[in-house]
Amino acid sequence: MSPSSVHSGDHSSTSNTTSPKPTVYVLDAFNPQAIAHAKTLFNVILPEDPGFADWRKKATAILVRGSYVTADDIESCPNLTAIGKHGVGIDKIDQEACSKRGIQILNTPGANARDVAELVLALTMAVARSIRSITVRQMSKPVPKETCNGLTLYGKTIGIIGMGNIGRTVAEIFRGAFDAEVVACDVFMPDDAWPHIPHTRVKTAQEVLKIADVVSVHVPLTKETANLISYDQIRTMKSDAILINAARGGIVNEADLGRALSEGHLWGAGLDCHEQEPPTHEKYGALWEHLNVISTPHIGAATTRAQTASAMAAVNNLYNYLKNVQI
Repeated sequence: MSPSSVHSGDHSSTSNTTSPKPTVYVLDAFNPQAIAHAKTLFNVILPEDPGFADWRKKATAILVRGSYVTADDIESCPNLTAIGKHGVGIDKIDQEACSKRGIQILNTPGANARDVAELVLALTMAVARSIRSITVRQMSKPVPKETCNGLTLYGKTIGIIGMGNIGRTVAEIFRGAFDAEVVACDVFMPDDAWPHIPHTRVKTAQEVLKIADVVSVHVPLTKETANLISYDQIRTMKSDAILINAARGGIVNEADLGRALSEGHLWGAGLDCHEQEPPTHEKYGALWEHLNVISTPHIGAATTRAQTASAMAAVNNLYNYLKNVQI
């Protein structure tokens, strides 16, 4: 791609002058440390700054965290060449519209992998030991320990659907913590992926669902992965299996999950991602009545370390791209 310009305004440069810093519009709240760093590299325009309202007309580069960038936005941005994305997921950005225009999307894979993987561990352990059920009951009256039951995770099989940075880190954690057997699938990863992790590679998500005691989902939400795990797929899982979704809402069909749980299938589920975010009681009250469901509002990367790392990576990725494009 050869963008015509990465500078805002009508600046010109010659061999005898210093090129001005590229201007970047920041559409969302970013880590203060990352903003301070960005100001050393860019002319930064924040939402509260004068002129921000004109970002669609003027922006050649933007930084986003949670904002949607729609096809209409892209159409109204005649100068846009690059989008720096805080985090891994780019489903809120119209990728087709960007591709048609040659607009580069620069996300930050790997920056929050450890943090999301640790939440997968937390959700799995909490579901396995029935923590929510016990604590909710205990709020009303004492809970005799004889009425409590849980699963031991040692030696269980962890199934990973999606073998990227997060999936790999989950596999490493479960191997180390529980001496877990690992079964994984990813149609895009090479056959020799994860050479340092003893694991069984299968070709389909369906095979993972049938084999695993714990299934953890780590694929993006696409047309192909929407409703990847629906009622029929859930029913093929072990009756005491645990299902974890810390990827994107919509990959697990939530109504079908509730139906399966109502029928007594699965030990439980941990959801950090929902079709509606943040999740509300109005939409999810029926699902949350199942005390073997633990639901969190997409907090996988909600740690100080992850937020700083992702924000800094977004800034640096955008800068490195812009300084290397032909202008």
